[in-house]
Amino acid sequence: MYFLHSCPVLTSEERNRYRRHLQLPEIGEAGQLLLKNARVLVVGAGGLGCPVLQYLAAAGVGTLGIVDADKVELSNLQRQILYGPRDIGQFKAEVAGRVVRQLNPLVHTEVQMCRVTLGNVREIVTKYDIVVDGSDNFPTRYLLNDACVSLNKPLVSGAIYKYEGQVSVFNYQGGPTYRCLFPKQPSGKEAPNCDATGVLGVLPGLIGTAQAAEALKVVLGIGEVLNGRLWVLDVLTFQTRIMKFSRRPESAAVNLQTADPADYADLCGAGVNAISATELQQQLESEHAPFLLDVREPEEYVVRHLPGATLLPLGSLEKGVSSIPRHHPVVVYCQSGRRSAQAIERLQTNFGFANLLNLDGGIQAWAELEVNERVSE
Repeated sequence: MYFLHSCPVLTSEERNRYRRHLQLPEIGEAGQLLLKNARVLVVGAGGLGCPVLQYLAAAGVGTLGIVDADKVELSNLQRQILYGPRDIGQFKAEVAGRVVRQLNPLVHTEVQMCRVTLGNVREIVTKYDIVVDGSDNFPTRYLLNDACVSLNKPLVSGAIYKYEGQVSVFNYQGGPTYRCLFPKQPSGKEAPNCDATGVLGVLPGLIGTAQAAEALKVVLGIGEVLNGRLWVLDVLTFQTRIMKFSRRPESAAVNLQTADPADYADLCGAGVNAISATELQQQLESEHAPFLLDVREPEEYVVRHLPGATLLPLGSLEKGVSSIPRHHPVVVYCQSGRRSAQAIERLQTNFGFANLLNLDGGIQAWAELEVNERVSE
């Protein structure tokens, strides 16, 4: 197995804390030492990452890497249970690391407030034994898969959509990879994230806990790992099913060196200029107000949108390019700022736009600005 690094014995404090593990013959002291010596990377400290981090820390995984570039928003609190109102505006990874250390001071955390990209993924992943994917977008999932294939790391994957979630373990002991199950990326319209569709708050807790269980099984070498199997849960009926899938040699061979970089193109951030809600408010009150472009779905637009905004969903972006001004400032927004950053990258890369700004924090930031103004009146 993996995970034999440096700690040869358990301390008396560890024996007491993990006594229920030690009583299990499949774990015992030898298994707890495996956990103590394990290094697990959790990418994404959101709905899935929160329960993963809680349970891996409680179980005694010795080193937890936490990677996330986002800050806590009010809308996160419905499901991201490591955070509270006082954490709003702080980096998730930083808060998560602090909470994990409070939960279990025996666990070492390595926190990085950044997004995983093609430029840094190898350096990040290479230091860990297992990668747990708690991201919410397909470019990151494919990037992590390809990195794990290149570096021969198991990948514990989870995903959620409205009321349904799924878990599998990829690249484990020669088994199938993520690309064996999903050879091609779906479009944003075919598989939107939680920003676009919503999610029942308890669902990521269930799926993230299942991911934590799979990670522990991989470390301990016990049970039947979800290798070549996709576990699917419908939380409305609590029906579960397991779908079996096989390794596809041509898909399994794809790694960081052989993948099409376009698969990672929508990882937002680089090359996108931003504008804050406060700055936008000031500009909208001026004589030269910017053009507003809403890239969410129609049902989101109906619930709330900025006055005068033009709706052009991300999935239909290319079809509506002619409606976007090129010689007048354009502010692009979505719910949180992520989809709008993707839209800007596409427009800049594929159509040469140079007049686009991303509303930092999306319409959620605008709503919070309005709330704060009412409170101060």
